[in-house]
Amino acid sequence: MSETEKLERGLGLAEATSLNMTFMVGIGPFIVIPFVVQAMHGPQCLLAWVVGALLALFDGCVWAELGAAMPEAGGSYVFLRQAYGPGRWGRLMSFLFIWQTLFQGPLSIASGALGFAGYSTYFTRGTRVSAWFGGHAEQAIAGAIVIVVVVLLYRRIRTVGKISVVLCAIVVGTILWLIYGGATHFHAGQVFVYPAGAWNWSWIFMAGLGHATVQSVYSYLGYYNVCNLGGEMKNPQRNIPRAIFISIIGIAALYFAMQTLILGVVPWQEAEKTKAVVSLFVERTFGEHWAAFATGLILVSAFGSIFAATLGYSRVAYAAALDGNFFSAFARVHATKRFPHISLLALGATAFVFCIWLSLIDVIRAILAMRCLIQFVGQAVGLMILRRRWGRERMPFRMWLYPLPVWIAILGWLGIFVSTGRKPMLASLAAMAAGILVYLARARYLGQWPFGEPGENAVQEGVR
Repeated sequence: MSETEKLERGLGLAEATSLNMTFMVGIGPFIVIPFVVQAMHGPQCLLAWVVGALLALFDGCVWAELGAAMPEAGGSYVFLRQAYGPGRWGRLMSFLFIWQTLFQGPLSIASGALGFAGYSTYFTRGTRVSAWFGGHAEQAIAGAIVIVVVVLLYRRIRTVGKISVVLCAIVVGTILWLIYGGATHFHAGQVFVYPAGAWNWSWIFMAGLGHATVQSVYSYLGYYNVCNLGGEMKNPQRNIPRAIFISIIGIAALYFAMQTLILGVVPWQEAEKTKAVVSLFVERTFGEHWAAFATGLILVSAFGSIFAATLGYSRVAYAAALDGNFFSAFARVHATKRFPHISLLALGATAFVFCIWLSLIDVIRAILAMRCLIQFVGQAVGLMILRRRWGRERMPFRMWLYPLPVWIAILGWLGIFVSTGRKPMLASLAAMAAGILVYLARARYLGQWPFGEPGENAVQEGVR
């Protein structure tokens, strides 16, 4: 059967936007706020949230055009394949994306689960949970959360969409509650106490801005999640662009307000040294007895992000397998619930292993470095290629001021790649080189391009 015969188009605009926003928020802003302040050493850190939002907005234009033109499961896999040509370079680019997704997809899920586990220690420290697992309590909690998410996702997409709306309401409500607390205890003069030379625009300032933006961009990631679910969207030509832009603008406004109000309650000198800055913020606005309630809401936000990320990434491997560019088992769809259950289970198992073996700090920069070149830069260049090849009639959504947003997105992602640091950059390039070698070995075995003519000996049943 074709993809449209297998998957159910059960997601509307509300459900798609909810999945995007819950993916974007998660645990990200609650753990990176101290790092953003540290990188800038002052309230000028607010600039990093603005720069991150602008990069997401410009890149969102790329995703909106591609998602509306190709509303299929898989997102970037489909976009890269079509942009660079299904029989030639597109086959390599889409394979490299899947190759990297084998690492960065489960890493993204694990980062959310580990962040959840870190905040959950507020409730578990000194309890039997800590005694049972000793120094590995956080890893155990993270692994358990991944299992719970997989169980919840093992059902029809319409039910999953309803769950996402509830989670999104809790996530947005949490941030609005924090904003209310900050607004009622706000000290404007405290926010704009700048250190000497705060705005000298030297290379040191730009380096700090780059490192801070890496953290803010991590918190914005997820605005494109709806593209992975294109094959399950209602009216995708209209709803995919709308969900992307509503998510970016709405979350950017919430993040900027939350960061400003936190600095109006907790001085930046203190905020940059406090990991659980949100808990401290709640104590000073609502009192200590509200700290447990705030921590619970943050855990729900983190859970929602893990939920949305696992759902989206499970459709990527499915799309590649359906195309014959990955293991055929991943293309199997549940007989009654009509979702790619093998892909979901494999993704959950890999994320579980990462939760047991890795720490949160290890994965954030690696996630961004691995995504920049193939997924974001490669995809933006691919859009310009498609624009020339397809013309206006095959692009139902077209961005304003083209190609300016595309070039800004490309330059922005290259800047983020450099700002991740030498080790993440080298690891990303090494993974890419390994992926190229694996692709060439596989292509030679199957007689595919570049060892055969484009389309010759194409294998549709999957990896043998």
